Amino acid sequence: MGLLSEGINEVIATTCRNAAPIGIINRGGSMHMVLFRGSHTARNVARDRRVVANFVFDPVIYVRTAFDDLPDDDFVIEKVEGDLFCRLRDLEAWVAFTAEVERSNTEALVVRLTPVKEEVLELRLHPVNRGFSSIIEATVHATRYVRTKDVWLLRLIEHHAALARRCGGEREHEALRLLEDYITGKTGK
Repeated sequence: MGLLSEGINEVIATTCRNAAPIGIINRGGSMHMVLFRGSHTARNVARDRRVVANFVFDPVIYVRTAFDDLPDDDFVIEKVEGDLFCRLRDLEAWVAFTAEVERSNTEALVVRLTPVKEEVLELRLHPVNRGFSSIIEATVHATRYVRTKDVWLLRLIEHHAALARRCGGEREHEALRLLEDYITGKTGK
């Protein structure tokens, strides 16, 4: 199985009709993810012991799934080795994993991942786009900012927003507008 490169791979993780941006850590062929307690993803992975990494290159989806739920019709159920896995309908590729909680504390779970199936549905070239990367970074900081209101995180978000405005295309600009709405409370739960 080779869709995940060495390092931290940003994907949309799906569990039971739930989607969220997650970094899958691939170090020396060992794959893990860290899930924060209280999230739907952590609860579902601990209960069901499976997760799917969805390869999506739409910055709007990263922002939406960081703060909101997707409608049920955005998901597809796949049967893999007798188990049911939930993946996104619109994606380029996906990897189904079994998941085992290795460590946990009051804040997070460290989950070991074992790939059981991967599939490429559509392959497109994605040149490096600093605007897209900046949306990912701003979204990571924003998920923490909405909980803590830490001014340093807001500065980081502003830095990445400026890069997204300068380097991104229309989808990055739309994702940035949506992210700003979530941060200010105009959108979301």
